[in-house]
Amino acid sequence: MSFFSGLPFFLCLTAVLIPAVILGILEKPLRWYGLASSLLFIGLIFGEDPLQLFYLTAFYLLELILLKGYLYIRKQYGRKEGWYYGALLLSLLPLLLSKCGEVSSFSFFSFLGISYLTFKSLQMVIEIYDGVITDFSALEFTGFLLFFPTLSSGPIDRSRRFHEDWIKTWSRQEYLELCGTGIWKLLLGLVYKIVLAAGFYQLVDFCDGSSAWWAVPGYAYAYGFYMFFDFAGYSLMAVGVSYILGVMTPDNFRAPFISKDIKEFWDRWHISLSHWFRDFLFSRFIMKCSRKKWFGNRLQRACAGFLVNMTVMGMWHGLTPSYLIYGIYHGLLLAATEWFQKKSKFYKKYKHTRWYQAASWFVTLQFVMFGFLIFSGKFWTLITG
Repeated sequence: MSFFSGLPFFLCLTAVLIPAVILGILEKPLRWYGLASSLLFIGLIFGEDPLQLFYLTAFYLLELILLKGYLYIRKQYGRKEGWYYGALLLSLLPLLLSKCGEVSSFSFFSFLGISYLTFKSLQMVIEIYDGVITDFSALEFTGFLLFFPTLSSGPIDRSRRFHEDWIKTWSRQEYLELCGTGIWKLLLGLVYKIVLAAGFYQLVDFCDGSSAWWAVPGYAYAYGFYMFFDFAGYSLMAVGVSYILGVMTPDNFRAPFISKDIKEFWDRWHISLSHWFRDFLFSRFIMKCSRKKWFGNRLQRACAGFLVNMTVMGMWHGLTPSYLIYGIYHGLLLAATEWFQKKSKFYKKYKHTRWYQAASWFVTLQFVMFGFLIFSGKFWTLITG
């Protein structure tokens, strides 16, 4: 069994959600039922692989001990950067060990969802350092970290936002509206993933087996749309189930292929991840550069920030050449877009005209689809033979 895939999962999901709907209509708290449901699905899915279950359990315990320990240190000694960076490194260590398995025979701490769970834990370390989180219970952390709809592939929620929904008891009218929206998102996600993504995957296979001149661009487009409908479909289902369980997990996609520049694309594609990087890496890198007086001006700092931000995002996906190139590629695109929009008189003169916006959309779409060609691994295969 796997999350949001296969008949056994959806039968179990239906059985779990029916009592949740009844509890919601009766205006009962959903947090304990949601926590029990998460533990049930973890047992069902990870129980098929005892090693993965062991790694997940170890990860959960290590992160809980680390966060509690760092919270105590933060209260006792204040904002000490040494402790802060040490906590960040320790929180990140299981993911680093897992990623090593992608480029070597050494593999440790690899389990489903580790990348997403690590970012949930990292954000709590950062918010403890900022003084935003001053206390939390083990149960709150468990409910947030192990919330089953988003465990394997996001969206990446924020701890404080999640907690507000988790402890809330919805009125009957509020819950009925929330549940109705959740069911709609769940059904739409099923159509995206089972019908549309499957169709585009067939097209990917067809283009991959063709030697025609259009096969490579056709593959890039087919793979791009496959990625969207597959991942957006999963995200919609995860968000829909979250709603039914009383948690308004944020949407992860917002019509990304209508973007008129690459910055807008990343504000519409995998939103929870791109906004996580914006808030917890990019903005902090820019502030660090300003304090240390690195780079000559704001534009140079922004361009450097985009390159660092997206390179790390590529590494987060994996340490293989395709993911690294993908991250650097988008970093360069974002830096070039920032420079063009700040320096180009042509852009400032024509940016609001219809012809410019249409041309900008078309060019952006080509850059995006070439990025998917890189991400798929096909580009690396083509250049290495």
